[in-house]
Amino acid sequence: MGNDLTKKNSYTKDQKRKSIVAILSASSGNLVEWFDFYVYAFTSIYFAHLFFPEGDTTSKLLKTAGVFAAGFLMRPIGGWIFGRIADKHGRKKSMVTSILMMAFGSLLIACLPTYSSIGVFAPLLLLIARLIQGLSVGGEYGATATYMSEVALPNKRGFYSSFQYVTLIGGQLLAALAILILESTVSENDMKTWAWRIPFFLGAIAALVSLYLRKHLKETAPKKSVENKKAGSLVELFKNHTPAFLTVLGYTSGGSLIFYTFSTYMQKYLVNTAGFETKTATQIMTACLFIFMIVQPIFGSISDKIGRRTCMMLFGGLGALITCPVIFGLTQINLNPFFAFLLISLALCVTSFYTSIGGIVKAEMFPPEIRALGVGLSYAIANAIFGGSAEFVALSFKDINMESGFYIYVTVMLIITFLVSTRLPKKATYLNDNH
Repeated sequence: MGNDLTKKNSYTKDQKRKSIVAILSASSGNLVEWFDFYVYAFTSIYFAHLFFPEGDTTSKLLKTAGVFAAGFLMRPIGGWIFGRIADKHGRKKSMVTSILMMAFGSLLIACLPTYSSIGVFAPLLLLIARLIQGLSVGGEYGATATYMSEVALPNKRGFYSSFQYVTLIGGQLLAALAILILESTVSENDMKTWAWRIPFFLGAIAALVSLYLRKHLKETAPKKSVENKKAGSLVELFKNHTPAFLTVLGYTSGGSLIFYTFSTYMQKYLVNTAGFETKTATQIMTACLFIFMIVQPIFGSISDKIGRRTCMMLFGGLGALITCPVIFGLTQINLNPFFAFLLISLALCVTSFYTSIGGIVKAEMFPPEIRALGVGLSYAIANAIFGGSAEFVALSFKDINMESGFYIYVTVMLIITFLVSTRLPKKATYLNDNH
């Protein structure tokens, strides 16, 4: 009996080590993908005039935000294509392909000529590059979330799966940090002429390292599910799993909206509405994103103890209560960076009830043969409609002097998220505690 117990403990340790290595390898690609994607959001304030020379500051930002939103419109297509690849040919193949596409899109932006050189073709090529990146990210989320949910140890899926957003936020944080370093080493004029291109080059190079790590991942898609004729089938998804799909779509809409509101748009809000200097706003957001990143495993562990449904209801309810006070409060603190940091961090911590379990709570609702498709497509559609449009909608409200309408819009979506979250099952439907 003693030998059996030792063998069991050794097996558990081995499983734990393999799970950690696999999650770190998968997450590395996630980090690079999102670094490349977010660099655009953080540098657009510098290059907007190079591609859209006409109009005031708000209108230029509005146009770059429109291109940012356009990238999200490709996500449903990416979610469908890469979800089908992941379900029919394996999660690994899907993740390797998506990282290559992101690298190409990032390199293209880094080399783009400006409006003064090629006229209207400059913003057109910028749009094409963002569409490529949007297609890539649309496929990245579903495959990675599925892989991490399947490789995670029993009873710790919330904790391990939270690292998808650790690296997602980490990519965003590194993007902000890269801009902060550039702002500290080059002049503002250099940032507006050529230095903004540097992070795009770095992202393309980092993709090579990620590609190497992902090529050595062990496949998690069960052979039986891959060989299933229904694998990656839209017909199967909507014929037998429409309620699950609509539930995921419902709570992801509010989750995506508040995530992009307090992560990407907030930098512009601090500058364009609250009145902070650009460098100060970048410093505030860098600190906030760091806190946001390190609390993900904490909230993931909480979900393992109190359940995903409870966490999602806390997210929707608390988010609806604090959104208006936090956003409005940022204009009432007399440009105090510390109070801005506290307010945004509060909002991001509430958002963590969703982000830490965003992947696993979706994966638990679909069977393996359509899991990547179900997770990726529902997430991509919600992001395309509500996440990617967050900046555009916010700036549009500001452009017509009705900025408070955006706060109300976010709050209403979070109320809907709360209501939809009550429909979540108390226990996982398709993922259990047995490997």
